[in-house]
Order: sequence, then structure tokens, then C-alpha cells
Amino acid sequence: MARGCHAGNSEAELLRTLLEACGQCEEVPEAQMDIHTSLGGSGVAFVCAFSEALAEGAVKMGMPSGLAHRVAAQTLLGTAKMLLQKGQHPAQLRTDVCTPGGTTIYGLHALERGGLRAAAMSAVEAATHRAKEIGK
Repeated sequence: MARGCHAGNSEAELLRTLLEACGQCEEVPEAQMDIHTSLGGSGVAFVCAFSEALAEGAVKMGMPSGLAHRVAAQTLLGTAKMLLQKGQHPAQLRTDVCTPGGTTIYGLHALERGGLRAAAMSAVEAATHRAKEIGK
């Protein structure tokens, strides 16, 4: 939520209470609302595309499709829970599960070669620019 110039603390608290009935509520400056929309709103589709890609990788390696999609979704859920519960930076959790010479570092190297992080950053940037265009 972004507090308008005429909203006081009591109005902000009422809105926070209403919004938290549906999930987490963060108060941000109005200037950041388009970014928030791009990450929190459009990000759902970005995460679904990533989940689908993970599952398809497992299918390619021989796992049945239904199982692959369930495992991918559970992996995303578990990772999100750990990040929220521990309050740590994602890089720390990534380091914690990455053993020297193991499967994870090889997979991460493949993701880096494919430009995953740059593509994800560009997706949020593009969505933010579009949100600003729509808002005009």
C-alpha cells in the first residue's frame, strides 16, 4: 500500500488490517508502486514459467510429468518458506545447499550460462516500464 498525502496513521492501520486478511502488506512510497506491481504481481507468472522449466528438465531426464510439476512446486514452496522463516538473503541459502563439486554447483553454472539472473532482472524491468506506461 502507498499512503496518500491525506491519510493519517489510523487510516493506514485500517487499510493494513484489511489487506493483511488476504496476505502480507508492505507500505511503500507511491513512486515504488509500479515496481511492487511488477515484482509481486507479474512475478507470479515469472515464477510459474521457472517452475514449468524446472519440471520440464526433470521430464527430459525421465521423470513423469505430473510428479515433476509437483516436485518443482514443492521445491518453490519449501524454498520460499525457508527464506521467509530464516530471514536470510537468498545467496546464503543457495550457498548452504551448494556442496563443492556437487550437483547443485553444476546446475547453477548451467543457469548462469543461460543468463537466468539477467533474464529475471530484465523481466521485472520490462514489467515496471509497462506499468508506468499504463499508469499515464
